[in-house]
Amino acid sequence: MEKYIVLEKEVGETPLVCAENWRIQHPEYADVPLAYAGRLDPMASGKLLVLIGDECKNQTNYHNLDKEYKFSVLFGIESDSLDVLGRLESLHERSPDWVRLGQTAKTSKSGNAEAVKKSVSKQLTLAAKSFVGPIELPYPKFSSKTVEGKPLHTWTLENRLGEIEIPTKRSEIYSLTLDGIDAIKKETLVDKALQKVNSIPKVTDPRKIIGNDFRRTDIRADWNKIENNEYVPHTFTIATFTCTASSGTYMRTLASEIAKKVDTYGLAWSIHRTTIGRYNPTEKDWGLKF
Repeated sequence: MEKYIVLEKEVGETPLVCAENWRIQHPEYADVPLAYAGRLDPMASGKLLVLIGDECKNQTNYHNLDKEYKFSVLFGIESDSLDVLGRLESLHERSPDWVRLGQTAKTSKSGNAEAVKKSVSKQLTLAAKSFVGPIELPYPKFSSKTVEGKPLHTWTLENRLGEIEIPTKRSEIYSLTLDGIDAIKKETLVDKALQKVNSIPKVTDPRKIIGNDFRRTDIRADWNKIENNEYVPHTFTIATFTCTASSGTYMRTLASEIAKKVDTYGLAWSIHRTTIGRYNPTEKDWGLKF
């Protein structure tokens, strides 16, 4: 029997659902224990390491693995979960013009879209470099990190965050590079966001409901308000990055921090885990991959 398998989790799946879907396709493992090592949020996709049988007892051996991600940041909008599956907060007037990349290019004196993109790319490249090295970031309010015996997402939903101190996580970012930027029309943005939100099967088990089916009724309404609001920009900027980091580095938090670094707000538009293993920063290569 294999000790582990690496699955490709889809957007909308939880790690548990991903593992159980694999079990259904392999009935010979019907009564075999499975345990995943390193979770992925419902809105994230990519490699999920699942331990099989007796190897589940050695789960601690798989802790603290390094990861690589491809993720993108949507600028000009923020959410309380730091990704698409959160209650949206207002668009902020202090956001720089380039968060509306497409229309900014059209209204610039030169009308040169490439010149605008080049300027934005320079800002984001410098911002990305500033995060490389040891770093300490707060856990997302909607995470399973336990504080005083209760997950942070429960404290958040109970509106009791003021009673606790949100913990931080020390980690190291080995590399963070800008891959590219693009403009997206408001209508397309909303349509794709709702597709992501609706990709999760309806949650009916009371023991697993987080905020009443992930609060999706309110979240859908938030995205629809953006589409129907004439004062909201017609285009937005999305930037894609590649990040190699030690265990416990939340891409949702990093996306928000990148946006703050360039004096605006943002959320994680997409997160895809491409690699799990042991990274050698000196050699700038993976010594071990799962």
